[in-house]
Amino acid sequence: MRATKIVLLLLLFFPAMFCTNVDYDHRALVIDGKRRVLISGSIHYPRSTPQMWPDLIQKSKEGGLDVIETYVFWNLHEPLQGQYDFDGRRDLVKFVKTVAEAGLYVHLRIGPYACAEWNYGGFPLWLHFIPGIKFRTDNEPFKTEMQRFTAKIVDIMKQEKLFASQGGPIILSQIENEYGNIDSAYGSAGKSYIKWAANMATSLDTGVPWVMCQQGDAPDPIINTCNGFYCDQFTPNSNTKPKMWTENWSGWFLSFGGAVPYRPVEDLAFAVARFFQRGGTFQNYYMYHGGTNFGRTSGGPFIATSYDYDAPIDEYGIIRQPKWGHLKDVHKAIKLCEDALIATDPKISSLGPNLEVAVYKTGSVCAAFLANVDTKSDKTVNFSGSSYHLPAWSVSILPDCKNVVLNTAKINSASAISSFVTESSKEDIGSLETSSSKWSWTSEPVGISKDDSLSKTGLLEQINTTADKSDYLWYSLSIGLEDDPGSQTVLNIESLGHALHAFVNGKLAGSRAGNSSKAKLNADIPITLVSGKNKIDLLSLTVGLKNYGAFFDTRGAGITGPVILKGLKNGNNTLDLSSQKWTYQIGLKGEELGLSSGSSELWNSQSAVPKDQPLTWYKTNFDAPSGSNPVAIDFTGMGKGEAWVNGQSIGRYWPTYVSSNAGCTDSCNYRGPYTSSKCRTNCGKPSQTLYHVPRSWLKPNGNILVLFEEKGGDPTQISFATKQLQSLCAHVSQSHPPQIDLWNSDKESERKIGPALLLECPDHNHVISSIKFASYGTPLGTCGSFYHGRCSSNKALSIVQKACIGSRSCSVGVSTDTFGDPCRGLTKSLAVEATCA
Repeated sequence: MRATKIVLLLLLFFPAMFCTNVDYDHRALVIDGKRRVLISGSIHYPRSTPQMWPDLIQKSKEGGLDVIETYVFWNLHEPLQGQYDFDGRRDLVKFVKTVAEAGLYVHLRIGPYACAEWNYGGFPLWLHFIPGIKFRTDNEPFKTEMQRFTAKIVDIMKQEKLFASQGGPIILSQIENEYGNIDSAYGSAGKSYIKWAANMATSLDTGVPWVMCQQGDAPDPIINTCNGFYCDQFTPNSNTKPKMWTENWSGWFLSFGGAVPYRPVEDLAFAVARFFQRGGTFQNYYMYHGGTNFGRTSGGPFIATSYDYDAPIDEYGIIRQPKWGHLKDVHKAIKLCEDALIATDPKISSLGPNLEVAVYKTGSVCAAFLANVDTKSDKTVNFSGSSYHLPAWSVSILPDCKNVVLNTAKINSASAISSFVTESSKEDIGSLETSSSKWSWTSEPVGISKDDSLSKTGLLEQINTTADKSDYLWYSLSIGLEDDPGSQTVLNIESLGHALHAFVNGKLAGSRAGNSSKAKLNADIPITLVSGKNKIDLLSLTVGLKNYGAFFDTRGAGITGPVILKGLKNGNNTLDLSSQKWTYQIGLKGEELGLSSGSSELWNSQSAVPKDQPLTWYKTNFDAPSGSNPVAIDFTGMGKGEAWVNGQSIGRYWPTYVSSNAGCTDSCNYRGPYTSSKCRTNCGKPSQTLYHVPRSWLKPNGNILVLFEEKGGDPTQISFATKQLQSLCAHVSQSHPPQIDLWNSDKESERKIGPALLLECPDHNHVISSIKFASYGTPLGTCGSFYHGRCSSNKALSIVQKACIGSRSCSVGVSTDTFGDPCRGLTKSLAVEATCA
């Protein structure tokens, strides 16, 4: 007991003894005097839930990460000036502590400009209304607010002792974000602003280094870092700074109206290996888990609710195979080279056209990277007296300068087939009461219905009017026509808004939507007018505010005009309505009444639920789907709107926005430089139909689903679904050269083995429950459709069953030692399909 008291007293009076010193030199970050090779991944805390964080972080650690990187979102934490919110998904301290509990470091990207496909780039809208303010430049009102918020976050972290200098996990902080991409637009004021930002950040005395990404003139001691699909050619702006990659884009974001982007793992692994080959020592995936843009958080505009990003851990928190597994192997291979990487600089030389070798050698320590950057042809090279086969667009990693432990183009990791199982196809899923009698509904009034409306002559810009308190702004006008206006009347509307609905005399006349590539929307809507009084109500809406570019905060929205009636029979055939007196309403009546909670008394359940009617609120009750698998709502049958579960917004839905038929291919060749438009799926289909509902938001029963439908839809068509793993597969050939065991080796005794087939259930609570298929010989087909070739061992199934069933993971050697030789003289492989439960 006495010894325990002494230890506690030492902890109380000498907390610094457990502090970590973080510095850097030209090779790497230096932690407690030792250079480190670090693998990092981005997880944004508000794009998941606190209940998901431990599992996401643990899967990241198992995937070989050392660091978790996140932005800090200003508008999330200070929605009103001086009023802060750090609860729930906003609990930054809890997130950082959760990372620390897993034994990982944190890179805190305070910014406070984030970009991140986040609404308004992360800035709060109240900032826009400060007199004389100009964002992200040498402007005193802006700098005052930026410094105040940055200091607030730093102070919170210090109070909780979360910086490494205090014994916490935060080893890096970031100030500003990708300013170098747009700083020329700000001229000399941009240059002085960057110097100010650097001085301001370092003055906060965090005890850890600060970085600026994409900032070639980042002042000392700020480290300038690289963002992009490839950063192997990046060079820091000083020979005293390490080569760091803060954003390696694992895929790309999804836009409403766009196809679904993805990035082949062979290319992503190639980019990672090339970076470390050419002197890098810190690399971060953006994203490692992308998550979901809940509520109205997405920016862009037109960024979809899903922020999956084709990340190694998918939107729902499920490991994406083979991406996660292959990158895990890459990380292990790189870590086997760590002693050599941190000891010296690489010696880079050519082995021929498009062939490059980098050697790290000092004393008895040696590691080498062999790269073939040709986009078409495989090559065979001689290195240190041995011959090596290099597939096109690949890197081989040799931790001992002799043995290839991994080639980035050769995947040994398992693959997986997952699918969403809906209520109609699985009896024990939670029931959504989809019959018309189980739905309640109420109509949103067309036009002005709130007491706080305002009238102004001319057309108002939307963001300055609404301050983004709602997606919606009504423009309402009454006009009188003395004679028959005729049947060919057209309402022409020019708008900076992202979409609009036009109502004439209370009826929907037409809807129009823009897209992510156009700043303006020009709509011609045929309408029918009557003699006498006509009422025109235009509902303008935003789909997330601009988040990127020079002066993005000055980009407006709304119906800025002109608004013209064309085809009238009287006078000049046209009537410009732009300068008339319009009445405006910010937001919806249903928003004011709090209909999203489902608690209002206005719900109508006595008559048939209206279908395909615009401006309709719907409500129903449902039981949670059984089990623990991730949950989604399939919004097929609906038009456009927003949805809430138990009062929590799951985001904007828009299943009727279909992507172009062009730009997709059945397969994507990973060889050659990747771009965001290179590999896409889902052309000619809705950009997003499935929307994530976190399990923690659900009760076993008595849940409330509320929808606001703008355009018109049939809520009885929607369904709940759970994401389930159907099959876990691997197919490995014995033709691979002997390797170092990536799973079991250590630096003291590297164990050389033949190729091995590896299987691992992605969920910690599941084990391999059955083997659907196993064949050693010449198996054919792909995951889900394997079949035996002419040569097949009759012992394969029983051997794999014995090795794998009942375990979460297993490894089976791909050799005749394991299975015998069913066909002498042929190169054989092992293919396995398993299930997890």
